[in-house]
Amino acid sequence: MRAPALLALSGLTLAVAACNTTNQPMGLSAASSAAPAPVAHYDWFLHQDGQEARLAYGLEESDDLRIGLDCRKNSGRLALSAVAPEGAAHEIHLESGGDTERYPAEAEPSELNDGLFLTAEAKAGDPVFQRFRRVGWLAVWQGEDRHAYAPHPGSSDRVERFFAFCG
Repeated sequence: MRAPALLALSGLTLAVAACNTTNQPMGLSAASSAAPAPVAHYDWFLHQDGQEARLAYGLEESDDLRIGLDCRKNSGRLALSAVAPEGAAHEIHLESGGDTERYPAEAEPSELNDGLFLTAEAKAGDPVFQRFRRVGWLAVWQGEDRHAYAPHPGSSDRVERFFAFCG
């Protein structure tokens, strides 16, 4: 009688162990799928001028740009620009809602800080940008550091307006 009880208890122990809820290290996708909070004074700003549009994250009317996306109307192409620390990889590594993409970038010394100014090209239809349109925020990875850029209430429509313009 003891053997069946011991066997049942062992099976129950294994079942409980399989349901263990301790925290496990998260990979890039799991760690970054939650929406970030907006940062005071920083936001997404949209500027349209004829056939050109720019969506930029930074401080309004300042040179404090974190990332910029430029396009010509209905082109489906984006010109990306971002800042990076000195010695950073020459790429713009983007993430939105768990989708990621790395864009090879040209780098030059920044005229505004001690780091680099990066430029790259992308397609507006790339999965990371389609996710950005849906969730409204974008993150830039620099090595292991994630810099997330979320809109403030009332400005989230700027992202969709930009991509609708770009085509």
